[in-house]
Amino acid sequence: MSEFFEKTFYGNTVAEWSIALLIIVGTFILAKAIYWLSGNIIKKVTKKTKSKLDDLIIDKIEEPVILALVLGGFWYAISYLNVSEGFAGFADKAFYVAFTFDVSWLVVRLVDSVLVEYLSPLVKKTKGNLDDQLLPIIRKSLKATIWAVAVIVGLNNAGYDVGALLAGLGLGGLAFAMAAKDSVANLFGGITVFMDKPFKIGDRIVIDGYDGTVSDMGLRSTKLRTLAGRIVTIPNKNFTEKYIENISSEPSRKMSITIGLTYDMTTEDINKGIELLKEINKQCDYTLDDCVVYFASFGDFSMNLSFTYFIKSKPDFWFLAPNEINLRILQKFNDAGLEFAFPTQTILTQEIKAN
Repeated sequence: MSEFFEKTFYGNTVAEWSIALLIIVGTFILAKAIYWLSGNIIKKVTKKTKSKLDDLIIDKIEEPVILALVLGGFWYAISYLNVSEGFAGFADKAFYVAFTFDVSWLVVRLVDSVLVEYLSPLVKKTKGNLDDQLLPIIRKSLKATIWAVAVIVGLNNAGYDVGALLAGLGLGGLAFAMAAKDSVANLFGGITVFMDKPFKIGDRIVIDGYDGTVSDMGLRSTKLRTLAGRIVTIPNKNFTEKYIENISSEPSRKMSITIGLTYDMTTEDINKGIELLKEINKQCDYTLDDCVVYFASFGDFSMNLSFTYFIKSKPDFWFLAPNEINLRILQKFNDAGLEFAFPTQTILTQEIKAN
């Protein structure tokens, strides 16, 4: 049996291969045990504390720590074997890069969760909307910064000359700027939107033929959910070049209708119709108390009452108010005996006597 373990394959004996394999298997078993320990014991203990910070930390470092343990097991198993210098150097560089990204993943998870758990509730309590719009951008910017630092540190630990790489990027800066001019325009467009605040998340706007609600705002683009439920991504530079109609900003929506009564109505009937319209507007929960009602004109076949009312600024009210107003007009005018006019024509004939 000992002779079998002393046999050599690819520069290592069977015993050495077996030990390396056991290291890897043992690492996975240890990682599984730590994962079970974290989920069944440590998290239950932290839930009993008053602070949420310990629960947050345990939850976010769990996966990165286990990944670091697995990476360490693979690295130790490879270092235990007799491998070529080239492969050993490659393995070391790959481990440094992977470990750097793992640490960056841990930092990103911690920072993002702290922002969501602690900063987001504070932002929601403030009166202004600017901080609500900036928080998603701050989160994305921090993530991008951490990952950018991770790439630089990982490449540096892997033995690459990061300074030379950055210098090489500088030589192509002009070409990059020309290719990225639209991105720069979108960036400045995003800054303009945040400074001027022509709209905020949740507002209904109309731009370039698209009518919908703003669902997300970024430095490069803004997402609009149309009335059909589709998401439209609009480059931010469009907001500096085109007209924006902010429908949500209107304090109320004006609605004007004309009601025609037949010519057999008396003066009292006309005044009664005016009072009924004022009463209908006052009883409607979707409209403001102010309205304009008057005897507007003598039409070809009707005496016309002009009725102008104002709907409160809520999207659902814009169709609920006309529905309720029109139904009440129909009911109350019919109950009062006020007859609606419709196009009619009277033909007078004259008898011609023969001489």
